[in-house]
Formats: sequence, structure tokens, C-alpha cells
Amino acid sequence: MTPFGEKVRALRAARGMALKDMAAHLGVSSAYLSALEHGNRGRPRTGLIMQICALFGLIWDEAEELKRLARLSHPRVVVDTAGLSAKATELANLLAENIGELDEETLDWVLAEIRTRRLPPKGPAY
Repeated sequence: MTPFGEKVRALRAARGMALKDMAAHLGVSSAYLSALEHGNRGRPRTGLIMQICALFGLIWDEAEELKRLARLSHPRVVVDTAGLSAKATELANLLAENIGELDEETLDWVLAEIRTRRLPPKGPAY
């Protein structure tokens, strides 16, 4: 599951909305919406994100948070370490090999460490 999928599922559940009903409101198939929630589809398009915000009445900070989660929700990440240090390449490879074995506490720690040092995100602004 992706951060975006997890948030969309929580929004839907909090409002007691069935997946098929949400899909119908958005004009997408239930299969697509399910795949998006489970992280089996790539990032959603900006238009769909805005439709979801409108459907759930998300504005300001809530809408920005959903957009941020969408940016961070590509389920198949490629890390290009060409031109970076050997340590950066080692880190990328170790993470790729071991991410499935890390417990939630370790994931929280790694995320916190990176978030405290990170630069503004690159990529689509949504």
C-alpha cells in the first residue's frame, strides 16, 4: 500500500463510502481505485487528486497533504545513484534488499532521520 492509497482508504472508510460508490463518483472503475489504494498503480494524475479533494471536501492543508502523499506514492521506485558516492549507492542497494524486512519502528526511525535533513521535493508539483 502507498501513503496516498492508505489515506484515500481512510477517508473513504471514515465516511462509510463503498469503493464502488467512490469509483462511480470519480468516473473510474472499482478495479482501478482498488489498485490505486493497494499501491498496484502508479501515482494518480492531478485531476483525480482534485476530484478526490472535492468529493471529500478537502481544502487548504488537507488538500495539500493529499497532494504530498500522492507525490510520495510511486509504488515502483528507481533510485539512480550514478555520480553519487559509494556510500549513497550502498545505501540504495541495502534499502532495496532489506526494506521488506524492516519493522514499523525501524521504518519510522529512518523516515524521521531523512525528513529532518531533506531538501524540498523534486518532481511534479501537483
